[in-house]
Amino acid sequence: MRTMADRGLQEALRAVGGVTELARRIGISQPSVSNWSRVPAERVLQVENVSGIARTILRPDLYAGAAGDEVSRGRAQEYALLARLLRYSPDAALLKQIAQLRGDETALGAAHDDLAEAARRANAAEVEREFFELFVGIGRGELLPYASYYVTGFLHERPLARLRQDLSRFGIVRAEGVAEPEDHAGILCEIMAGLACGQLPAAEEAGHTIFENHMAPWMGRFFADLEHAEAAEFYKTVGTVGRVFMEIEAEAFALPL
Repeated sequence: MRTMADRGLQEALRAVGGVTELARRIGISQPSVSNWSRVPAERVLQVENVSGIARTILRPDLYAGAAGDEVSRGRAQEYALLARLLRYSPDAALLKQIAQLRGDETALGAAHDDLAEAARRANAAEVEREFFELFVGIGRGELLPYASYYVTGFLHERPLARLRQDLSRFGIVRAEGVAEPEDHAGILCEIMAGLACGQLPAAEEAGHTIFENHMAPWMGRFFADLEHAEAAEFYKTVGTVGRVFMEIEAEAFALPL
């Protein structure tokens, strides 16, 4: 009895149109492919090349690290983009880059599409005024993107002190010349980006601790507020990206290790 093909092999066969076609494309006999229960290790790169199915799907047992690296890069890029947009108004060059984002059928992919469309319509000078009204203002902006404010209603409160204790414990120090408190949403996203890509070497539990203790209690609410802020136009779409991404991160961190 022939063993049922695993998911990776099934995906490859579906992509190329069956056993005979896969055998033809990689230059071996059809009976050889028929006898596979999964893609042999020595054939993974060939099958990836002819089918377009990633090696991490074809043989996750061999390339799990690569899959993990890809996820980490994606998380780091998402956090880095949010950090940049929350700390500084985007210039014309960044808006042009954002306009090239392409989403997919997921909620985050749809949010990326909306962000890209907003960037295509945006004028850098107008977005700069929008940023000022939202986060700076005369006296204060419409929104205060700080953990202390969202958790206690005041700035420089216990949430900031607790965050500083955890950052110190993980060996994460504030960069010189940074005036913003560490509980600013943009700085927290910068920290998470650095942890995700390995730029900030820290204990394995650092990302989980910082997200669960210092982001999850308030940042989803902040991004939802940004979606509905009166001064927001371009930044409404930033709020949607941030809110959806926070939901994804919360679900991921809730999974058992």
